[in-house]
Amino acid sequence: MTDDADAWERHAGWWQDEFTDGADPEYTEQILPIVAGQLGGCARVLDVGTGEGQLARHLRAHGVPEVVGVDPSVAQLRAARERAGGARYARAAAAALPFPNDSFDAVLACLVFEHIVAVDTAIAEVGRVLQPGGTFLFLLNHPLLQAPGSGWVDDHILEEQYWRIGPYLDERVDEEEIAPGVRLPFAHRPLSRYVNAMADTGLFLTRMLEPAPPPGFLARASEYGESAAFPRLLVLLAERR
Repeated sequence: MTDDADAWERHAGWWQDEFTDGADPEYTEQILPIVAGQLGGCARVLDVGTGEGQLARHLRAHGVPEVVGVDPSVAQLRAARERAGGARYARAAAAALPFPNDSFDAVLACLVFEHIVAVDTAIAEVGRVLQPGGTFLFLLNHPLLQAPGSGWVDDHILEEQYWRIGPYLDERVDEEEIAPGVRLPFAHRPLSRYVNAMADTGLFLTRMLEPAPPPGFLARASEYGESAAFPRLLVLLAERR
């Protein structure tokens, strides 16, 4: 799913077990419906950072005639091809897409750019392969409310409950342990960094969604219920001019 193919080669099985085929409520209850709702009427979609192809298969099942998924991880692409579903796949990094200009009427990137260091080049590549008037559907961890160090605080000393926001304006790439033995690079950038990079390559924002965490996620642990008003996901829709 990222430009760091080695990390995703090592942890491809973990990703497939924890986040695909109904294992993760944020995908099944929120991400998959958003993607199908926004791109279901498109003709040719590129899924950047497709992983094992969950979103690519979902789009094909919702009537998109042609879906192409790219990912640098051999292990992820092997699983994508084994799981079939009608999409086509190619091995490539987001910053070097192997397609001619104006190849797609929509490009999808879901929870991918948080792991990409060459962000400007990757966004420029999205703009290059997208047709004029085409749609870029961009899903990412909410840069403000999910900045490093952010989270729900239940302060028993001060008897206060609040959402702490980490250093939002600091652009940084850290290696984080997100599960026992699973360490992956995460890049935090302020929202303006993405929006301005998009504008520089002719991708202009047309809509923004900040959905609340879905019920299945909130049900996983009691403490999540207190943070239901703070979105984990940010969805941007842009048009290539």
